[in-house]
Amino acid sequence: MRMTDNTRVSADIIPADWEHWSSVPPTVLSPLTGGLTNRSYLLASGNDRLVLRKNSPISDTLDLDRRAEAMAMQHADRSGLCAPLVYCDPGHRYLVTRFIDGESWHRQDHGALRQLAKLLRSIHRLPSIGAHLDIETKVASYRESIDTHAEFYPQLQALDARIKGHLEDARLLADGYRLCHNDLSPANLIDTPGGGLYAIDWEYAAMGDPFYDLAVIVEEHAFNEQQRRLLLEEYLEREVQREDAQRLEHWSAIYGYLSMLWYAVQWSSGQVAPHIKDEILARARRFLTA
Repeated sequence: MRMTDNTRVSADIIPADWEHWSSVPPTVLSPLTGGLTNRSYLLASGNDRLVLRKNSPISDTLDLDRRAEAMAMQHADRSGLCAPLVYCDPGHRYLVTRFIDGESWHRQDHGALRQLAKLLRSIHRLPSIGAHLDIETKVASYRESIDTHAEFYPQLQALDARIKGHLEDARLLADGYRLCHNDLSPANLIDTPGGGLYAIDWEYAAMGDPFYDLAVIVEEHAFNEQQRRLLLEEYLEREVQREDAQRLEHWSAIYGYLSMLWYAVQWSSGQVAPHIKDEILARARRFLTA
């Protein structure tokens, strides 16, 4: 039988062991954009719509723990906080979830921040997993994979000493570790027409300081001071204290540095456009003069 173009595309993309998670041969409907490292596709499996995520070839370089991701998603799935889990490939090559029809969360009004804070508290109440966010280890792992001849490398070295101070201060303010998502960027928060809010893409999930999750949000969503304070109030369910604001500032600095290293690893691996080098350099310079 002659294959159609769609059938041929599906044969190239669909894993050979699809029978583990689909009762009928799945087909590719379209690629899904937005991911910088993994490749994701919308699939049809009978009447179901699924998402196939094919893991990045540089997962090890990015210090990703696929076992921890699977454990975190199992907890989140049972609590209705993520896209329902369909199949985790034991070889950590790919992941299949149900498709959630919605759009990236971008609302920043009071009601939306209250909803986001509720999602965060629910995530941080999930059972623990056997993986911890070790900042020093992650920094060392990233730096091993960065081109030392890159124009931005001296600035990253200069930032390293500053971040150690932020880490020391953040740990003094810590009040225990929780299961955290650690990558709640706009693309990883799905707002559904029915009013639900879900977290997707749990590949950085680990036990850590919950204020790191807050820091990712305020930095990636570019919150102003009023929005930062309001999110903190809603999350803590009390008035914000000086120590709370300081703790968030320390983790914001730490996350800012880690995100620069992450992009530097991607650039050094040839996974992003060459002009990202200029963005890394600009961020590093702004951070050094702050």
